[in-house]
Amino acid sequence: MDQLVSRLLLYGDLGEDSILRRLAELFQEWQGHSTPRQTLVRGLYHQVKRLLDLATDYGFDGNLWQNYLTFLLMTNENSFSLITERVGQLEGTVNHFAKSDFGVFRALFHYDFGPIEADLGIDCFTTLCHYTAIYKHERRYNKAVSEKVRALSHALAAAQDDETFFHLVTDHYRRYGVGMIGLNKAFRVKSGPEGVSLLPIYNTDKVMLADLVGYESQKQQLRENTEAFLAGRTANNALLYGDAGTGKSSSVKALINEYYDQGLRMIEIYKHQFQDLSAVIALVKNRNYRFIVFIDDLSFEENEVEYKFLKAVIEGGVETKPDNILLYATSNRRNLIRETWKDRADMEHENDVHHSDTLEEKLSLSARFGVRINYSIPNRTQFQEIVLTLAKRQGVALPEETLLQEATRWEMRHGGVSGRTAQQFINYLAGTQTAGETP
Repeated sequence: MDQLVSRLLLYGDLGEDSILRRLAELFQEWQGHSTPRQTLVRGLYHQVKRLLDLATDYGFDGNLWQNYLTFLLMTNENSFSLITERVGQLEGTVNHFAKSDFGVFRALFHYDFGPIEADLGIDCFTTLCHYTAIYKHERRYNKAVSEKVRALSHALAAAQDDETFFHLVTDHYRRYGVGMIGLNKAFRVKSGPEGVSLLPIYNTDKVMLADLVGYESQKQQLRENTEAFLAGRTANNALLYGDAGTGKSSSVKALINEYYDQGLRMIEIYKHQFQDLSAVIALVKNRNYRFIVFIDDLSFEENEVEYKFLKAVIEGGVETKPDNILLYATSNRRNLIRETWKDRADMEHENDVHHSDTLEEKLSLSARFGVRINYSIPNRTQFQEIVLTLAKRQGVALPEETLLQEATRWEMRHGGVSGRTAQQFINYLAGTQTAGETP
């Protein structure tokens, strides 16, 4: 195995502590008889445990060894995989080196672990290659990633030659991309001493736009802007503003479920992380995806100045915002920044002779969002329509008159009419009916 791994060129940067690299070193020690057998077995078992942990995290099943090698191919960001992601398979000398590496991986796919197992009296590798995973709820792992890895793994295992193997991998790069950005829908930002990075959000909300009752014109505006963005046409940053509980955040989150297969990805960022926005944009500006930077519940108090930095990132600076990035924000405030009557009384601002300019600067932030969509609370009739629709979807069996009476009592005790209140009411009814109770 060590001789195969040492031949990797484009994919040779596996990391010194990668499972494959460590296994190759242990196999070399076994062949050289330089390590006590007990120490060797203990080292092999440690790497097998790491592989099992990875399989648990990603829901691998069947041949875990081949699943792991496929995962390496799908996540290794190198010059070849990144350019293939952007432009697809093209003729060039680099293909010669890529095919050589894929030949190594194909040999590893069908590696014979029999000799080392027989010599050391172990069966861990045979078990890994014929593994039956315990059922796990999909909230415990990333089901979408797992399915992609296992599907490609099966196809690669059946490849009859290196050329077929090459085309399968490059087709995957072109369709889904490479690395964790290619595999996942949404990310959050992490900053630390080593810089800014993106962490996958594994259990994203599975809501679709059709699941949101009402607000058809608002959803259509959001669709049109997003579809223009995905098609490479001119699109605008979007601000969804209005009353709480009306579905603003759910509308934005639904977009990654609607358009993930078309290359849409989402990065969630919080106000205290605005200083990292430039670094985040630098991470993704050259990738073959379209990114929505999502800012939920955006607003600023009078003494907060982060809005200036956000304005500069959106449109200011020497470097323009890349074409593959848009900002979508939700807010309960149309103008994003809290205004007081003092803001409108120039005479009370003795220390700011250009107070009107200061006020205009604050209010201009919302103008940076070319699409502004209002989500207002539903009226009584609309609220009742939402309740009836949600009850039908969740199988709540109550006479309509009783259902609406109970809904009215519920909203009076729980914050008034809104889509969120209606969903909470239906969740309550569904739970009590499952338990055999009456509302």
